[in-house]
Amino acid sequence: MSSDTASTPTARTDYATFQQVDIRVGTIVAVEPFPQARKPAYKLTIDFGAALGTRRSSAQITGHYAPETLLGRQVAAVVNFPPRQIGPFMSEVLTLGFPDAAGEVVLIHPSQPVPDGGRLF
Repeated sequence: MSSDTASTPTARTDYATFQQVDIRVGTIVAVEPFPQARKPAYKLTIDFGAALGTRRSSAQITGHYAPETLLGRQVAAVVNFPPRQIGPFMSEVLTLGFPDAAGEVVLIHPSQPVPDGGRLF
């Protein structure tokens, strides 16, 4: 993401359209290096609770996070996009974050623990 993205106006949408994007909270239960990725990334396994189970995600978050700091961390992810093949890895969810001033990803997470699988509203 580039820093000029913030200044680009966005199209308006309605609440029904927003509800089609299923954003859930989950806990990272495993982190693996992903050396085959074009940009530095980790392979994450995220537990979204009993209803959704665990899903995997490729995340370009190596700038701010070491693997050991990610285990047990709750994150937000889009869980209803189609899986995406990233090199030899199938990413099942899109882990969400915002770019910092240098363009490195800062993860979105709840400020207090919440049940895994909870939906953003």
